[in-house]
Amino acid sequence: MAAELTLGTALAAIGAGVAVGFAALGSGIGQGIASAGAVGAVAEDKGMFAQGIVFTAIPETQAIYGFLIAILILVFSGLMGGHTLDVVTGLVAIGAGAAVGFAGLGSGMGQGIASSASVGAVVEDKGMFAQGIVFTAIPETQAIYGFLIAILLLVFGGILGA
Repeated sequence: MAAELTLGTALAAIGAGVAVGFAALGSGIGQGIASAGAVGAVAEDKGMFAQGIVFTAIPETQAIYGFLIAILILVFSGLMGGHTLDVVTGLVAIGAGAAVGFAGLGSGMGQGIASSASVGAVVEDKGMFAQGIVFTAIPETQAIYGFLIAILLLVFGGILGA
């Protein structure tokens, strides 16, 4: 049975789409940038494949944050059955989706750039792997901020625990 679709519930659907859509866009761009650097490193040194995969996988986390927030919005907004949301709560869901989505977009792209540079450094000096991981992890903080704000909006906006 389909959920009753109110304006608030429809707004929550937009919030879920924004969360996963923009966060995944940032991850995809970041992984593409990192992959480009990794392919170059592997072409120069075949032994760089494993390190290249590690640096390419790191920007995936932004998509995971967006996916988790989207699932929470879908489950607790009534889109998958149950109650419906009012307009104000639907707008809160858009805010939560935007927080994690836009933070993931910027963070994923920044992480991809850092990953690409790091894999290039490691191909030149194998001892740079740990430092490269640290530099690649730093842009993650913006995605974590967006994720935490999204959770707070869902909790105090009445979606989670409602």
